[in-house]
Amino acid sequence: MARPVVGIIGNSYLINEQYAVHAGGQMNSEAVASVSGCLPMIIPTDPGLVSVSELLDICDGFLLTGGRPNVHPEEYGEVETAAHGAFDRGRDAVALGLVRACVERGQPFLGICRGFQEVNVAMGGTLYPEIRELPGRMNHRMPPDGTMEEKFELRHDVTFTEGGVFHGVMGQQSVRTNTLHGQGIKEAGSRIVIDGHAEDGTPEAIYVQGAPGYTLAVQWHPEWNAAADPVSRPLFSSFGDAVRDWAAQRRQPALKAV
Repeated sequence: MARPVVGIIGNSYLINEQYAVHAGGQMNSEAVASVSGCLPMIIPTDPGLVSVSELLDICDGFLLTGGRPNVHPEEYGEVETAAHGAFDRGRDAVALGLVRACVERGQPFLGICRGFQEVNVAMGGTLYPEIRELPGRMNHRMPPDGTMEEKFELRHDVTFTEGGVFHGVMGQQSVRTNTLHGQGIKEAGSRIVIDGHAEDGTPEAIYVQGAPGYTLAVQWHPEWNAAADPVSRPLFSSFGDAVRDWAAQRRQPALKAV
């Protein structure tokens, strides 16, 4: 039987400052294939090329990846400043509507870093443009120098709500994660449950309360070493289970007709 399809929502980039590409990151595809057990498919995040309704029909689940561009502050009612960084308005146009549609339908998604922020904004939340400038907060940004291993090094603990959704998925209440983000949740959106925090109080794990499907999102990058990491593996495994369940339910009418 064919593997269920996970649409990977990536970013638009320019190579050599002139050649445009759509990219999702090899680590994301590997995690979806090897840990979630699904077929990874890179989605061009351009509303002129794809529609949310088409994506919902073609894909069984979605991975909302991280990336350098940030959600534009206009999406949550604020004015753009230099601190907000670079943007990808095409991704904003595709991803935010996709999140809301998935929440309504019960179609599973997993949000990572920017994807975590998209879930909050899609549900009416807001973001801080720069976490490290807030009193008492640590610098969550990726180290500017060093090897990949050093950049993705585990740097802080995340503590989940006792007996909560993430506690159940991880099998433990506190885990150690990497951290490579500049922005973070300011105000939680409607129905957003903040289920895990970093040591400095920064929200790190969320889901949508009352949603009929899988809506987990994390601020760190679990795609790094996903097959071996004891925190990343259960997250991608649970996501894969949710996608397979959705795909099986979608096939049921066809099977009954036969």
